[in-house]
Amino acid sequence: MKKTGFIAILGRPNVGKSTLLNALLGEKIAIVSKKPQTTRTRITGVLTQGENQFVFVDTPGMHKPRTRLGDYMVKAINSTIGDVDAAILVVEAGTRVGNIEAGIIENFKKNNLPALLVINKTDLATPEQIGETIIQYSNIFEFVSVIPICALKNDGVEIVLKEAENFMEESPWFFSDDALTDQPERQLAAEIIREKILRLIDDEIPHGIAVVIEEFEETPKIINIRAEIFCERENHKSIIIGKNGATLKQIGSYAREDLEKFFGIKIYLNLWVKVKENWRDNNFNLKNFGYGDK
Repeated sequence: MKKTGFIAILGRPNVGKSTLLNALLGEKIAIVSKKPQTTRTRITGVLTQGENQFVFVDTPGMHKPRTRLGDYMVKAINSTIGDVDAAILVVEAGTRVGNIEAGIIENFKKNNLPALLVINKTDLATPEQIGETIIQYSNIFEFVSVIPICALKNDGVEIVLKEAENFMEESPWFFSDDALTDQPERQLAAEIIREKILRLIDDEIPHGIAVVIEEFEETPKIINIRAEIFCERENHKSIIIGKNGATLKQIGSYAREDLEKFFGIKIYLNLWVKVKENWRDNNFNLKNFGYGDK
């Protein structure tokens, strides 16, 4: 008897939602960094175990939008809550219920959505702080289960998966049993490149960066990828390129390594940097870069 469950992973920026998704799948499909608002779109991860097919939907971090890109991200979160069977709310150990979490929980109530509370980063908190967090959230919503974990160390992740079985319902599978994600290969490649920029470039510059794959040509022995990196200012462009192209070469080297690991084939990667001023507030550019309604 086949069963399926669509489960959203929700929370504020930088609480470890994408790290949890990757840990649940045992594969890296969502980029991670220490910078907030790393995830911009809904990312679907698929895990098939026995008769169960878990469909996890990682979402951008809930925040107060300041650009049209931010509006798009928040819209993606809210629409996800209405599309799934259950949710996982991820919070940091030792934190109190904020307006963002309270708003997400109100959405749970409005949609009669069952949810797990996952308290992440337990390695950075005391048992007392973890206990206080549990009390805070349990007082305002009846979670199916409360699970303290450290997703980065894969500690407690198997308990999350076991508890998620409560949300499985008899249904045909929506994906093949070997599917890992519904993301197109071009999007996966663009996100891997963007992750390296997030890790190598400081300050606010990464938030104004988009990566578009202009060419993705597969041959039996190599994949040729031409990617364009868009930023919002000329001085940002020079920082991304670096002195004598050193930073861009480093971005390319790190990205190529991950791309070859993911696709299992040699990668030729050609990167270009271009300026599109204020693209995050331009509907035409947002759609072209994959962040708008088609």
